[in-house]
Amino acid sequence: MIPIASPDLSGNESAYVNECIDSTWISSVGHFITDFETAFAAIAGSRHVIATNNGTTALHLALAALGIGPGDEVIVPALTYIATANAVTYCGATPVFADVAPDTMNLDPADIEHRITPRTKVIIPVHLYGHPADMTPIMAIAQRHGLMVVEDAAEAHGAQVDGRSVGSIADVGVFSFFGNKIVTTGEGGAVTTDDDALARRLRLLRGQGMDLERRYWFTEIGFNYRMTNVAAAIGVAQIERIDQMLARRHQIAARYTELLRSDGGITLPIERPDARRVDWLYTVLIDGFTTEQRNTLIDLLRADGIETRPVFYPLHVMPPYITDPVASFPVSERLGAEGISLPTHTLLTDDDVATVCRALVARVKELRK
Repeated sequence: MIPIASPDLSGNESAYVNECIDSTWISSVGHFITDFETAFAAIAGSRHVIATNNGTTALHLALAALGIGPGDEVIVPALTYIATANAVTYCGATPVFADVAPDTMNLDPADIEHRITPRTKVIIPVHLYGHPADMTPIMAIAQRHGLMVVEDAAEAHGAQVDGRSVGSIADVGVFSFFGNKIVTTGEGGAVTTDDDALARRLRLLRGQGMDLERRYWFTEIGFNYRMTNVAAAIGVAQIERIDQMLARRHQIAARYTELLRSDGGITLPIERPDARRVDWLYTVLIDGFTTEQRNTLIDLLRADGIETRPVFYPLHVMPPYITDPVASFPVSERLGAEGISLPTHTLLTDDDVATVCRALVARVKELRK
């Protein structure tokens, strides 16, 4: 089986984890946590990194620290992982969906403005599959309406817009370090910001609301969202090799593009002129496919020994978020039906990529008949 994702743990991961075990510092205190936060701040281009135990808690923590609560509305893409909307719901606020752009699959600035109401407080653009959202017009819209922006950069470690790292462009950035991400800590997340006061509040809420200068004195109700020293140790080793890992992913994506570009009927990922994409998952569209055809394709490729995954189902068709049965987000619906993500990780060989491409083309032709 060629897996869709596989972590590369060939650096100092074992040595650093064993250091945690030997020292007995395995919980949420230890130098690897601050080391990881410092190292990732350079990648994200932010003054502050607040590490958390996963990406979803990072999203929730960011929104809570910004004061989002009942009665508030937050604009999110209709096409994204459900955690983006769930974190809004955890706060008692309402996620309001907007459609995405057909070329990048990211939040479409043209569909944001008419979604804004007096209750709107935040826009959450998602840098889906490693391509940055169109941040310049999104930030302009937010400034015009007095809104905050939270970048969901869970899948885009190292991506840039106009030379600025994602996670440093908006008020707050949020990252995930799940096992299939470019940088992994097994499970983990982070919130990034340049705002000193906000960073302090994020750290307060992350640790159950305990006063940062007075141990076991709790000033408000917070959360237990801390990263462990063991997880951070893995992350530090990962960051030591991030340039190498990003370069290999770029080579793999280039190989996919080379082998698939001549095949009509398969739309390949693009890179906007102002953006630097990072290749978390190489995601293509099988033009004209229905959801059922795409799912059959996934099953056939699995029979060929190749693991793939569907592009996310649009949020407005998910049972928890069906608030308007006739709501329509046509671009999200089409991309959600046609999209399939191919194996993308640094342990793939060029022969693996060629195998995936041959099987994909053959199976698509078979289904089109």
